Amino acid sequence: MNKKRLSSEQSLVINALKKDHLTSYQLLKKIKSISLILVLYNILDDLRSMGILKSYMKQDSKFHYIS
Repeated sequence: MNKKRLSSEQSLVINALKKDHLTSYQLLKKIKSISLILVLYNILDDLRSMGILKSYMKQDSKFHYIS
């Protein structure tokens, strides 16, 4: 099995999403070490492509969660 090593930022996002489904803005506010929304979007895209992250729309907001 080929496992990709997670970066520290990816681990922070995963840990933040373990308890709650959050929007990108909520994640950005919760994880102080990630200061740019574009950096967060790249991390979310990477986690989604690894099959770790899922998202859904609710009341015009996109929520992310760990699958």
